[in-house]
Amino acid sequence: MYIRRLITRRTTAGETYSSYRLVESRREGGRVRQVTLLNLGSHFDVPETQWPLLCLRLSQLLGQQGVLVPTDVPEAVETTAQALAARFVARSLIEPMPAEFVEVDVASLELVQPRTVGVEQVGLYALAQLQFDPLLQSLGINTLTRSMIIAQVVGRMAAPGSERATWDWLNERSALAELLDLTLPERSIMRLYRAADVLVKHQTVIESRLFARVQDLFDLSATVSLFDLTNTYFEGAVAGNPKAKRGHSKEKRTDCPLLTLGLVLDSSGFVRRSRVLAGNAVEGRTLAGMLKDLDTPAGALVVMDRGIATEANLAWLREQGYRYLVVSRERTRVAPAGDTTVTTAGGEAIRVEKVLDEAAGEVRLYCHSPGRELKEIGISQRFGERFERGLEKLADGLTKPRGAKRPELIHERIGKLKQTCLGAAQHYAVTVDTNAEQSLVTAIRWQKTPMLGSMLTEPGVYCLRSNETAWNEERLWRTYMMLTDLEAVFRSLKSELGLRPVYHAKEERGDSHLFITVLAYQCVQLVRHQLRAKGIDLSWRSLRDLLCMQQRVTARFKQKNGRTLHVRKATQPEPKLKSIYDALGIDPLPGGMKKRVN
Repeated sequence: MYIRRLITRRTTAGETYSSYRLVESRREGGRVRQVTLLNLGSHFDVPETQWPLLCLRLSQLLGQQGVLVPTDVPEAVETTAQALAARFVARSLIEPMPAEFVEVDVASLELVQPRTVGVEQVGLYALAQLQFDPLLQSLGINTLTRSMIIAQVVGRMAAPGSERATWDWLNERSALAELLDLTLPERSIMRLYRAADVLVKHQTVIESRLFARVQDLFDLSATVSLFDLTNTYFEGAVAGNPKAKRGHSKEKRTDCPLLTLGLVLDSSGFVRRSRVLAGNAVEGRTLAGMLKDLDTPAGALVVMDRGIATEANLAWLREQGYRYLVVSRERTRVAPAGDTTVTTAGGEAIRVEKVLDEAAGEVRLYCHSPGRELKEIGISQRFGERFERGLEKLADGLTKPRGAKRPELIHERIGKLKQTCLGAAQHYAVTVDTNAEQSLVTAIRWQKTPMLGSMLTEPGVYCLRSNETAWNEERLWRTYMMLTDLEAVFRSLKSELGLRPVYHAKEERGDSHLFITVLAYQCVQLVRHQLRAKGIDLSWRSLRDLLCMQQRVTARFKQKNGRTLHVRKATQPEPKLKSIYDALGIDPLPGGMKKRVN
């Protein structure tokens, strides 16, 4: 067994590159023939001086040599030898495994090459349900690129991170390459990046067909659209991406450029359309473009939060024949009258009052939540106390030798204090007294005067606004509560599926990173939707923890005849994991059994 370097000339540019083969000499009749055992690719980076040691170690792992394991094998050589040995075992598939009994030395048992397989199995199942591979094939994408795209989507479900992190996961911790029949050591990470480039070019078609498939699977109605935006941040300067702009970061990363992701979802939480926008995109200016791109049918109900529910957007929705349900942007709070209530899933009674505005063709649903009231009372108290402490500190400084006393500086600091106390200052009348020359502040006085119709005086109160005037109070309230599911989507994208941060400098690479995350979310949503129908309602993080327990391992024995038996198989699933497989109708032993005798 030895390694051979082959020189290949590129026909277009006339350049040459090297590729590597693991070769074995075999005698057939009266001739010696060289047989290629494995293609090592063009990125084989083991130094030539270590090739003999690598071949020796590989022979030992495969049981072809009876010598002791050398103690001075470098880590890179040992890692490569283990990976190549695993590829040898994977080449021999016996399915189903015939009954066979052999005598082995039990003390020689070794369990090697553990790789996770549970998330990978469920991810491939979800993509198969979505008919994702046939969709990519219909777009003219070749086999290898399709496999690389699928690997990135499943990788984002299993180990959220950058494309570099996905590549490391594929090579070092996952059995996905084995399930996809990918020989990764022959491939470069650039295959992963180029596959993402191909994927994002077909984004519109892919999203449209995937949502149509979801509608067929779950018989979904397309009458409700949930719309919202979030943003993620870049690590690095990203001067080559025109969308990377500084704006209001929802993760408080004001030091980084941002990208904005806009999503339109249906009432079941599946993504109908996504779009990557500049980091400084204004929420209220994105609605029309997204709904037009989506071809949302006239008469559909659009649910959105107050950041997007501008008067201009509502007027546009009415002109286009859409219905809408939004949180009112009116600053004055009005508590509901009467005893009409809606009960939440948690048993909380929400007091509601529906008021019809016939002139405007709208209804307003005034709501009061006891749970929200307690939360807002705490917020008002905390920021009110912070504002008063800040004023006391400024007042105390007037009596100290080096304390701030100049009027312009005092007013500046009061202004900054108002900004940090999130609206608490509106409830205080602050007076700054100065000396006769108005050069020094002599006293700071304040009096708390709660503003009527505010969070402080009407805690727990909010108002919904809609042009769907025929609905009753409960239907209006429950429909709007779907928007809380969208907030859960963004939390899942960011915390569970690696939406943030983005490391790419190129615009198309940043877009593809976000699109891969959206595709991973579609798969997660499909799996959770089907499991909920079977009584299993777990977050993806909890499901992933269960799925990651299962691994594929290779058991290696010495046989009585001196040969080495290699058997590769998935571990038996634990009862909780088995219940997930049963609910989805998935094979509990992914990858089958593979055997090789050397």
